[in-house]
Amino acid sequence: MLKTKVFIKKTRKGGIVKIVREHYLRDDVGCGAEQCDTCVLNKRALSKNPQSFSTLCDFPHYILPDTNVVLRQLDVLEDNLIQNVILLQTVLDEVKSRSFVTYKRIREIIERPDKHFYVFCNEHHWETYVERLKGETPNDRNDRAIRLAASWYDKHLELCSLEKDSTDRVSIVLLTNDIANKEAAISGGIEAYTVHTYIKSITGSPDLFEKLAQADDKGRRDDSIIKDGKVLFPEHLSLSEIQVGLRTGKYFQGSFSASRENYLEGQVKVSENESIFIQGLANLNRSVDGDIVAVEILPKDRWMKPSSMVVEENEEESEETPEIIDDETKADSLLKPTGKVVGIVKRCWRQYCGAISPSGDPKGTRHLFKAVERRIPLIRIETRQAERLMGMRIIVSIDAWPRTSRYPQGHYVRILGEIGDKETETKVLLLEHDIQDAPFSNLVLKDLPEMPWIITPEDYAERRDLRQLDICSIDPPGCTDIDDALHCRTLDNGNFEIGVHIADVTHFIKPGTNIDMAAAKRGTSVYLADRRIDMIPALLSSDLCSLRSKVERFAFSCVWELTPNAEIVKTEFFKSILASKASLTYAEAQNIIDDPSRTDNLAASLRNLNSLAKILKKGRHDKGALILASSEVRFALDSETHDPIDLITKEHMETNSLVEEFMLLANISVAKKIYECFPQFAILRNHRQPPASYFEPLIKAGEGKNHKIVVETGKLLQVSLDQLKSDDPFVDTMFRILTTRCMTRASYLCSGTETEDNFYHFGLATPIYTHFTSPIRRYPDILVHRLLGVAIGAYEPYPSLLNKDLAQELCQHLNSCHLMAQRAGRASIQLHMQIFFKDRAAEEEGYILSVRKNAIQVLVPKFGLEGTVFLSKQDTKEKSPFTYDPENGTQTHGDIVLRVFDKVVIRISIAKRDFQNDHMQLKLVYPRVSGLSIPPIAEEAIEDTAPSRKKLRSK
Repeated sequence: MLKTKVFIKKTRKGGIVKIVREHYLRDDVGCGAEQCDTCVLNKRALSKNPQSFSTLCDFPHYILPDTNVVLRQLDVLEDNLIQNVILLQTVLDEVKSRSFVTYKRIREIIERPDKHFYVFCNEHHWETYVERLKGETPNDRNDRAIRLAASWYDKHLELCSLEKDSTDRVSIVLLTNDIANKEAAISGGIEAYTVHTYIKSITGSPDLFEKLAQADDKGRRDDSIIKDGKVLFPEHLSLSEIQVGLRTGKYFQGSFSASRENYLEGQVKVSENESIFIQGLANLNRSVDGDIVAVEILPKDRWMKPSSMVVEENEEESEETPEIIDDETKADSLLKPTGKVVGIVKRCWRQYCGAISPSGDPKGTRHLFKAVERRIPLIRIETRQAERLMGMRIIVSIDAWPRTSRYPQGHYVRILGEIGDKETETKVLLLEHDIQDAPFSNLVLKDLPEMPWIITPEDYAERRDLRQLDICSIDPPGCTDIDDALHCRTLDNGNFEIGVHIADVTHFIKPGTNIDMAAAKRGTSVYLADRRIDMIPALLSSDLCSLRSKVERFAFSCVWELTPNAEIVKTEFFKSILASKASLTYAEAQNIIDDPSRTDNLAASLRNLNSLAKILKKGRHDKGALILASSEVRFALDSETHDPIDLITKEHMETNSLVEEFMLLANISVAKKIYECFPQFAILRNHRQPPASYFEPLIKAGEGKNHKIVVETGKLLQVSLDQLKSDDPFVDTMFRILTTRCMTRASYLCSGTETEDNFYHFGLATPIYTHFTSPIRRYPDILVHRLLGVAIGAYEPYPSLLNKDLAQELCQHLNSCHLMAQRAGRASIQLHMQIFFKDRAAEEEGYILSVRKNAIQVLVPKFGLEGTVFLSKQDTKEKSPFTYDPENGTQTHGDIVLRVFDKVVIRISIAKRDFQNDHMQLKLVYPRVSGLSIPPIAEEAIEDTAPSRKKLRSK
């Protein structure tokens, strides 16, 4: 059935424009009820005899929630006692537009068969579609559509029971917190309740009522309206006022990012390279990290600079808004454009992991919750289970933040486990970084090939046979997901044939399949200190796709003819079949290269690859590619407990660069090919040049070492770094680490959404780049393989592959997945570092990364550990013996001057920071400062392997 509506619109010049809108309605949309035989297309998701746990509704029924219930009470809907729920298309569409985070969570619940959630397409059912009436608001129209769908369902289910002559009548219960909507539903003969009233009537779960969001859509509780109190924050502007201000340029919109080091500060990113600084709780105005906010820039005489203090929020209950602590914020010329938050465009609240503060009455109902993420403010919750929750990691959601409350108000969701337990803390870091670690579903596993997997004659015929070549892989120790392998052979004309062979994952993962959707959702494999969370099932990642030695595997090959000067003569791309001759570690490959007794083909191949890689690296370096550094360690784990028993600093060998150079060359070559064939749809990876202001810490550090850092171009920056001269070779590494931290993040993009100028990769100094070489662990590489496959005629295109809007939306998702995976990996290393130092202390050399008013940030290279050394005793709050110079970034005490990159000796140990957990504690040992430095561990009790430390001590 086609429903057509015609609108007549007059133009400015007096003409008439006829607008025709068509809406297709169907009579075969299924109701989802198991007992229904009437609906033609019926996915029977709703139980035939739904069990009721409600004393108020002690009859079989399905729940039909309205939009606000889904938006605000999702923690309740996730509970196992809530089953057989009908979600209307009207509701889901509105939820998606208002909160994509909530939409993702509700879709995950829908996918759980045990929950019996069913999506009913009421907007396309001929009996439930409603048109918006003249003068009717969109919200009122949607409420009317929800009531009509509820009424239709109730009558439809009654007919189902009559046709079967059954007494098992299933009713509909509409849940809404909108009193007007509830009353209208009841007057229309619909069973309707507020969600609070309904949940109160459920027996069997003492936690369920506490999962209710404390506030309704008007910011009030059903049963406990927030009393008026002292106004602590300015009122937020309405969305209409904000929109007017944005159009006139009075306000700016952006994402709010809270400071990790000072809870009184944050910034709002309003463009790619521009941010507005916010300081003080009144100016922050109830913004929570991640919120989309509207900001008004203050007059220049009120501009500030970020505080030099490291300040954490006190867990004690208080309704006072603290003043800005640092009194030197106007002390120099490094002022930032400063503003105040005038309104919230979009709340991006999520579930937060943390613990309840033990302060106050443990038997009381009002408590403060502290999130493990330091950027999240304290949250006040009401619970009668505080005694049970003490010492536990729990999840809390924010409900509202009234102007009269110092803290946002939230509710308890569930317990994760005991604080300090390794598995609990791992669960926390995965939840905090939105990492999917659940086993792959049966639907996904059904897409895997049947075992034993056999290569067919057709497979051999369709691929180039490379099984006789001396191909090998080079990876870290213990690697089982081997994405890439290489070969090199000398041609008759004196040139070299170089091949980069990448696991052909797209042979096994077809577009639109369940396994493809699962891989896209995860986006990337996640590497923790003690485990790997695969993007695709292990049968593929560690077996059928992995280019292991001595077995035949499918690959996608990029092969060049290179001159002895590493100049490209010819490039080919093709599907191949190979059998790797060796799976080497970086150390094993290096030993083969360095062993003069090895004269076999594999050794010759590796030596030629190494020589060519050096030429390629020099060529990139000469063009301005940056050679940077990072601090990396890995743990040796106990085979039974998986606890860390030793720390191993990652050693960089020539073979690391060998692999890196040819992977970079393959990625660049593929990027050129897919962009040439698909200028609107290529998936690329860019890295924007940071604005000069991002390099201020680096420039200042260079001045401290009497060295000028030039940052106008990548080439000048690289030359500046290369010209550094220091008695300590690690200072060069420190400069390169700091340079890395001044950079913007690289990101994925669809070529049709950007100009060619924005394809440039600043760090690699290449005009175009992509990711092709790791499809086992990165979903963007799978997309690139498909594009390349279409380009060479190996695949047929499919619609979403050649849709730039969908591709860009997917790129944004993959950028987020990549970032969260990186952060989760770092958090896992920090967790294992705490476990490693739990029963030990160590004195090690560190280098100062930054100097603050009350602390120094120190990097300990041996452990890849960063931490804060406070320059005053935190337990006694004594004044620091140092004098801070904010202009020069130094701390001075007598003859002792602390600058960025200066060497210090610190003691690393575990201490109790607060009620949440233990933390890494760094204390100063050398230089010796009376009243601050702690005495060194007895000389005979430590194995002093650092001669430079003795030199430092002797001073």
